[in-house]
This record gives sequence, C-alpha cells and structure tokens, in this order.
Amino acid sequence: MTTCTSLDFGRPLSGTKELRALLGQGILNSNGAHWAHQRKIIAPELFVDKVKVSTLLDTWESIIENQGGIADIKIDEHMRSFAGDVVSRACFGSNFSRNKEIFSKLRALEEVTFKAVRSAKVPGMGLLPTKSNRARRAFEKEVRALILKVVKERKEFGYENDLLQTLLDGAKIANLSQDSIQQFVVDNCKNIYQAGGATGVLATWCLMLLASNQEWQDRVRAEALHVCKGQIPNVDMVLKMKQGVNVWTLVTTLHTDPEIWGPDAFKFNPERFANGVSGACKQPYLYMPFGIGPRVCLGQSLAQAELKILISLIVTKFSFSLSPKYVHKPSFNLVAISLIEPGNGVDLLVKKL
Repeated sequence: MTTCTSLDFGRPLSGTKELRALLGQGILNSNGAHWAHQRKIIAPELFVDKVKVSTLLDTWESIIENQGGIADIKIDEHMRSFAGDVVSRACFGSNFSRNKEIFSKLRALEEVTFKAVRSAKVPGMGLLPTKSNRARRAFEKEVRALILKVVKERKEFGYENDLLQTLLDGAKIANLSQDSIQQFVVDNCKNIYQAGGATGVLATWCLMLLASNQEWQDRVRAEALHVCKGQIPNVDMVLKMKQGVNVWTLVTTLHTDPEIWGPDAFKFNPERFANGVSGACKQPYLYMPFGIGPRVCLGQSLAQAELKILISLIVTKFSFSLSPKYVHKPSFNLVAISLIEPGNGVDLLVKKL
C-alpha cells in the first residue's frame, strides 16, 4: 500500500505549465528566500487545536441509526470533508464554513489539471481553447475569486488570529504590491488545501486496513480507550499514543524493500515500529514519510495529531469491517502532490458500539 503523507511541503514541484498554474508560487512550488519566508509564516499556524471531529461522528451515528444499527458507508467523501474542515479552520478561522465550496472547486480544478497533464503530448496543447482547458481556466478563476472574497471580508470585519491573517501580515512585512499580496495569499491557501487534503486519503487507507485486520482494530481501540478514557483527545493524550500503534501508509519503494524491512515488508504490521524506526528496518535513514532535511514537511505534527484524534474517536465509537461492495483498486493521482487513492472508494460496514 503506497501513498504520500499529508501536508508534504517538500521539494518544489515545477512540472508542466498546467501544474505551475495550479500551484502558483505558494510554498509547494517556491524556492530560496521566498520559500523560507512562507515557511516561517505558515508553520506556527498548523497545530492540533484545528482538529474537530464531532460533525463526522454525529453524521455516522445518524446514518447507522437510520439504517437499523449497521450501515454500509462509503467513507471517502467523509474523510475528504474532515480533512478540508481542518485545513479551513487553519486558513480561515471562524469563517471555515466556506470550506465546502472552496474545497470542491479546488478538487475539480485538480482533476481537470491532472487530465491535462496526462494528455499533454503535444507542446502548446494547454493553450488551445479545448473544453478541458476552458474548464480548467474557469475553475482557476472561481477558486481565486472565492479566496479573495474571504480576504475582502476579513479586511472589512477586522483582525482574527488564523493563517489568513498571518499571510496578510506577512505579505505586508515583505512590502509586496497589492496584486502580489493577493497572489501570495491565493497561492498559499491553494497549496495548503491541496496538501492538507491528503490527510483524508491517509485516513481512508488507514480505516480500510483496520477494517480488514480486526486484531489491530481491537488493539488500537483498547489503547484509545485507555489513554482518552472516553474524552475528546487533547495534546497530552495524543503524545501518549505509542508509535507502536500508528498506522503508516508508506511513500516509496524504499519503504517496502524486503532487504531493508525483512521478509514481511509488504505485510500490514504496525508493531514493527514498537521500538522506533531503528528497530523496524536495517537502515532507518531510508524511512522518510514526511521528507528529510531543511524542507521536511512543516505540517507533519498537525497531520499526525489529526490522524490520531480521528482514528481514536472512530474506533472508540464504532466497529467496522470491509463491505462486500469494496473493490481494491489503488489509483495514481498526480496533482499538487502524488497520491495513491482508492480508485473505487472504500466501503465499510459500520456499527455503533
């Protein structure tokens, strides 16, 4: 099972003209002093207080009740919505309700961009007024307009302590023109949405693996009950959850090489990390789920906390198994970052405990 880890603000992604237009000069695609300035601004805003799971839990409880005690749920959209909600709270604070509109438009933009990248066999194809190119440009304008509408409202209604305000203040410090300030804010909001959405994919695969490995689902549930004691996880509780029960979706072939990880390299076995990475493989420096070096993922702490809180609350409220509808079909998706997504989604049979 391979996927990229969420919020991977690692190496710059230059790619095609279509990808450059999608990413702009936000933190995913910038270099040098410009990248350093953006990282300094963004990193402090990505912390655990942005994670709220109650809406998802209430929704699942309602679905289960309406279906007579056990429900067949396609979880992809629920996980995507959850990840978007976390990113929206980080970006827009109390105005996070705009999440769905921005997130859906941005995802549509990513999909048409991916199709354009895959089909761009002739130089200059992206400039022709084809149906897909017109759709891509329309989505670009809509996403930009939605983000700038939030910026305008912020300026009208005053200061708020969130990433949007930090970006606006940081742009002023950099002495940018009005047009440059708008582009700076739009590009970075888009980048954070794009990278942050990967946590939803990570959570989807995680729940699929727990659904198909009942013993590990029981062990994760037991630890969550022991640590949280029925309460909403806080920072201290998250830190107490062992590495030994983290569910890792691995990034490159380095992470599944039997010569590095042993003969069970392809087996779902979180216990291999019970004694840390050094006890899990022969060359620990080859394990880099959040990148390595100065461009290591700045959102890794938020992503790890986000997943721990989500999974711990789900396993303590629900039991689940794979639905007969589930068809295993990993599909590669290259947008802002490379993802292996469930091609047909993940269907689970979910029961309230």
